Amino acid sequence: MSINHLIVQNLKKNIKNYFLYIFALIFTVALYFAFVTLQYDPAMDATKGSVKGEASIRAASVLLVAIVTIFLLYANNIFIKRRSKEIGLLQLIGMRKSKIFRILTLENLILYSSSLAIGVFVGFSVSRLFMLILFKITDVEADATLSFSTEALKQTIVVFACIYLLIMLMNYLFIKKQSILSLFRVRSSTEENNRKVTVFEMLYGTAGILLILFGYYLSSRLFNGDFTSINGLFIAMLCILASVILGTYLFYKGSVRFLFYIIRKKKDGYLNISEVLSLSTIMFRMKSNALLLTIITTVSALAIGLLSLSYISLYSAEQMAKDNVAADFALASEQDAQQFKQALQEGNIAYTDHTIEVIQANVNVEQISEAKTQVLELDPNIMLTPVIRDSNTELDVAPGEVYFTGSNDLLRKMLPLKDSGTIELLGMNNTIPLTYLGMRDEFYVSYYYTSGGVPLAVVDDSVFEQLKQDLDPELQKGSSLYIGITIDDESQLEKANEAYKQANFMTPHESRLEMSSNQKRNMGLIMFIVGFLGLSFLVTSGCILYFKQMDESEEEKPNYTILRKLGFTQGDLLKGIQAKQLFNFGIPLVIGLAHSYFAVKSGWFMFGTELWTPMVIVMLLYTVLYSIFAFLSVLYYKKVIKASL
Repeated sequence: MSINHLIVQNLKKNIKNYFLYIFALIFTVALYFAFVTLQYDPAMDATKGSVKGEASIRAASVLLVAIVTIFLLYANNIFIKRRSKEIGLLQLIGMRKSKIFRILTLENLILYSSSLAIGVFVGFSVSRLFMLILFKITDVEADATLSFSTEALKQTIVVFACIYLLIMLMNYLFIKKQSILSLFRVRSSTEENNRKVTVFEMLYGTAGILLILFGYYLSSRLFNGDFTSINGLFIAMLCILASVILGTYLFYKGSVRFLFYIIRKKKDGYLNISEVLSLSTIMFRMKSNALLLTIITTVSALAIGLLSLSYISLYSAEQMAKDNVAADFALASEQDAQQFKQALQEGNIAYTDHTIEVIQANVNVEQISEAKTQVLELDPNIMLTPVIRDSNTELDVAPGEVYFTGSNDLLRKMLPLKDSGTIELLGMNNTIPLTYLGMRDEFYVSYYYTSGGVPLAVVDDSVFEQLKQDLDPELQKGSSLYIGITIDDESQLEKANEAYKQANFMTPHESRLEMSSNQKRNMGLIMFIVGFLGLSFLVTSGCILYFKQMDESEEEKPNYTILRKLGFTQGDLLKGIQAKQLFNFGIPLVIGLAHSYFAVKSGWFMFGTELWTPMVIVMLLYTVLYSIFAFLSVLYYKKVIKASL
């Protein structure tokens, strides 16, 4: 038999085991080629928008390479170990290690070259779809054309050629260091020999659960004023990260086994066939997979968390623009306002305008402040606050009273205020005591005047005039006028925005539509990149868990043969297998979702105005995609059980 004939026979024999590996390889090539194609496509210029956008896409391509490389090396390690007996048998019949390495090299070359070609074709085919998705979420209007990039092809070939060389190096080292005897003894490292749960395992299993809960508790207190400095906040974040990751590792190392051991003890060791095939096998295998599962869980939580935060920001873009720009357009001088009004009149665009005089004053909020922190390097008792008359609003404020309006969620967390009390307006020479009536949600002036979220004080006209006569000139901004312009017909808003962009303003100016578009463009690009990386990690981690289950199913095949001969049906065994896959895939998924939930919950208010809808959508989508690999694992087990008798 020639080497070429042997290679063909090996490929035919192993193709049923390699099909998901080949699919994953094609998928990763397609994903990478499509991503790099976007990087070189001229249509992307409208989306990149800046050097930061360009840098983020390049950085994401590097991370994508890292994910793909780790996955392919790990998958190859599983398959080379599965073929250890075959390699040992070839050595027994007199074949040299160099010739065996040559056979494996040619086999992998055929697999890789064919997968690379198919992957590039698929990547080219879907690149336009990816671009349309990107343009949709970034709210960019541009033509998404299907163009083939030779630069992207060269980069893809170089990257996957380097990965191929790394895999061949791994195979060479494996074959070189293994003796014939050791090749026949290579077995899955997932099998745990010590079947008795020790006291030490119980201790660090309990410690794992406690560390995770401690990290969750700490994250819930992160922005509640318990940490009084930047250094304290940084140390708290490090503690959360360390406790959750270490707790996750100990959870897989001992907690799962300990919990299942308690369940077995409650049943006095009498388990039905489904429990034997699920609880027992996981008890003896999950411990040695602890590091792998910790990495998968941590990166899954990171991907879900980042995707949720970016989607929160994207989802909240319009509402945040409304909060930051109180009208469709905000201007700071009469001259600029007249210029813009003239442009609107020339375009036959009807509008309504209103002018508000805004002054800046320090406010002593010591009596109503509940803040314990100076994280933002702000004095929690003194706030530089914009002040307006109540006649410019629908509020009726009596002399000696004040409302605060329009604070954002971040400042409410950092500088929480009571519902009532007394404050003091601080002038140059005099202090005006006022009764605080509470915080309202209305936004009357724009982002420029509120210094990024400080609440606005609404006072009676007489108090406003008194404060105006005693102003500290160093506190005032460049303009004390807020001129808001609202377009009467919303269908003409984009036309008005074009006139706004063409105007030559001399003072600060803001457009609600422009602010919303910029946020969608920036956060949409981040969400697309994170989603791209998250999808690649989802597929690779799902495939790794699937390969592990393939490996375990082959090892357990003799057990299925015995159970079938004892009279257990295929359905009996499948019930246990389904429960096993629920644990194998479900535990990392649930822990990852919990990690991401507490991470997002601790700081979501920095990114937008809505938490639950974006986060739930991301988590549900990730769960559905992840569940596909559990379903494929059950199908593979079903095939193994069927062939066991």
